[in-house]
Amino acid sequence: MSDNVYKIIELVGSSSKSSDNAIENAIAKAGKSLHNLDWFEVVETRGHVVEGKIGHYQVKLKVGFRLD
Repeated sequence: MSDNVYKIIELVGSSSKSSDNAIENAIAKAGKSLHNLDWFEVVETRGHVVEGKIGHYQVKLKVGFRLD
């Protein structure tokens, strides 16, 4: 096993489709400017209700990436 060092950041992804899509949006966006993304952990899920229906999902993530 390698001796890696990780940095952990928090992100909030959002989507009008689903909480899974909110996660995917956050990871995809982070992957454009960060490299060595290795894992994520969902720490909070919330949403916005519009006229009795789910209007928007928000998911707070901790994301770990390996430092060079």
